[in-house]
Amino acid sequence: MSTLHLEIVTPEARAFSGEALMVEVPGIEGGLGILPEHMPLMTQIRPGELRIATGDGDIIMAVGEGFLEVLPDRVSIMTDMAVKLEEIDEKAVEEALLRLEKQMREKALSADEHAILEASLLRSVAQLDVKRRARR
Repeated sequence: MSTLHLEIVTPEARAFSGEALMVEVPGIEGGLGILPEHMPLMTQIRPGELRIATGDGDIIMAVGEGFLEVLPDRVSIMTDMAVKLEEIDEKAVEEALLRLEKQMREKALSADEHAILEASLLRSVAQLDVKRRARR
């Protein structure tokens, strides 16, 4: 069975490096399913669920904003967040979400501060969505 090499990189670390049978990515215009020999592509990704099909089963991650590069034999994802499903602490994310929402409501924010808080909010929502979807 044909595979492609997948690299997922965040500012903090390499979140994943290995072979995949298929990768499902939340693109800005909808979900993308990438198989080996996919046509070359470069696009933005949005916060959401990323699924990696491997020979050993699926790996599910919550990802943030970033970029996706697809070549016939490899996929590179550069994102501001990549958290494996089993590493998401739902209670901590819910608390962070409440703090962010409170800050956005109660504080007069500059455009830059608002953008930073909104990005954090979207990353938190993506983590909660991934965790809750996996429970169903």
